[in-house]
Amino acid sequence: MNFSIIVPCYNEEKNLNKLVEEFKNNLIDKNYDIELVLVNNGSKDNSSEVMNKLKDKYNFITIETVEINQGYGYGILQGLKAAKGEYLGWLHADLQFNPSEIAKGIDYLKENNFPKNIFIKGKRTNRPLVDKLFTMGMSIYETLILGTKLWDINAQPTLMSREFYEKWEAPPYDFSLDLYAYYMAKKMKLDIYRYKVIQHKREEGESSWNTGMKARIKLIKRVIEYSKNLKSR
Repeated sequence: MNFSIIVPCYNEEKNLNKLVEEFKNNLIDKNYDIELVLVNNGSKDNSSEVMNKLKDKYNFITIETVEINQGYGYGILQGLKAAKGEYLGWLHADLQFNPSEIAKGIDYLKENNFPKNIFIKGKRTNRPLVDKLFTMGMSIYETLILGTKLWDINAQPTLMSREFYEKWEAPPYDFSLDLYAYYMAKKMKLDIYRYKVIQHKREEGESSWNTGMKARIKLIKRVIEYSKNLKSR
């Protein structure tokens, strides 16, 4: 069984070397069969140069390039299209979630004979109070509007079978992709497995979206609008 993990990268040159080293030390060197798909999601820094050097050094890396950034979700979707794995997933590039957390999900799949009808997602711990309150509010709202329990929607990592991914129709290009995948897993009655993951502070660089309260409010508005469309499907 092989896995493809998509990592969308927008101006993450400072995190890429450590990110790949963490994949190598905690997954590849421990015999996890993983393809790491690095998506250069329209970066304006030196991410492309760093990625190419890493690909020359490690054979478990695949690079997918998006010339113009069209959103977080779009980057992941382009990576999923390029991925070769039987199981697929994604993780942020900022090292708030260590790649070693992926092993917990893979181990669970192995222990259960690699089921196809499963959706695996982390459940964040070690978070600031304001972030917990934000997550709580969004989780309650989405649960009420979509009529199914949804909690900590944007937690990482995410893992699923290719079979599930190939059933998707018109997924969103922005941060709503996490909501879409989680909701569709519920709607299709997949087994949901959640496990605790530690969320760390961003290692290097700056977030492209989490820049303050105005950015959070903008994100909330976009997700609320998308939720209404998702409910009507």
